[in-house]
Amino acid sequence: MVNAIAGGGTLITFPVLLFFKTPEKIANATSTLALVLGMAGSLFGYRKHLAAARLWLWRFVPVSVIGGLAGSILLTQTNDALFAKMVPFLILFATLIFLAQGSFRKLSGFNNENAAVPHHRPHAIWIAILVQVGVAIYGGYFGAGIGILMLASLGFIGLSNIHEMNSLKTVLASLINLVASAWFIGAGLIHWPKALIMTAGALGGYYLGAHLAQRIAQRQVRRIINVIGLTISAVMFYKQFAK
Repeated sequence: MVNAIAGGGTLITFPVLLFFKTPEKIANATSTLALVLGMAGSLFGYRKHLAAARLWLWRFVPVSVIGGLAGSILLTQTNDALFAKMVPFLILFATLIFLAQGSFRKLSGFNNENAAVPHHRPHAIWIAILVQVGVAIYGGYFGAGIGILMLASLGFIGLSNIHEMNSLKTVLASLINLVASAWFIGAGLIHWPKALIMTAGALGGYYLGAHLAQRIAQRQVRRIINVIGLTISAVMFYKQFAK
């Protein structure tokens, strides 16, 4: 639900898997698979806005797929112990993205969540594509916070309707996570019983959240996610330095 409304679902699913003694890389891969399968519900909820987003798909889909694959390959090549040490920093980074999203929106020139008419900026498209490459690599590797980064990038090129932007963001995030999940499955990094349980929740949560996102203020949800992310990050850092 929170992923569909404001993003940040990984900051809940990933730590929960760690709490149940799932190894860090397997928890990351399992969370990615569970959330990408659930995104089908979110896409269905945004179906009315997908037509307006199709114009941009051919620009962003190729780099999203390539970047997502690169990030997932990078994860499988990362030493288990090294990734475990990186976890607190990854969670903190993702939380800081959420905290700074207001600044991202100002930098991108996107300040009106209800604006309906986009003012496209052709000169900024290539910059947005390059940013999307980096976002996709990070998304394939860990993924928390990619929605905020993509919304900022899409605002920079002139898109201004929050629901159309969310639909495009959801499509691109789905592709990034789909490619990463396929690679993780091939690499044997999925804990299938936990993935199936989380997928069941994600399917219902994404569908319900996509509808709620168009009715409730996102600010309150984002504040909750920020508190959760900072708390989990602090706990992770404590455990890391307490060893």
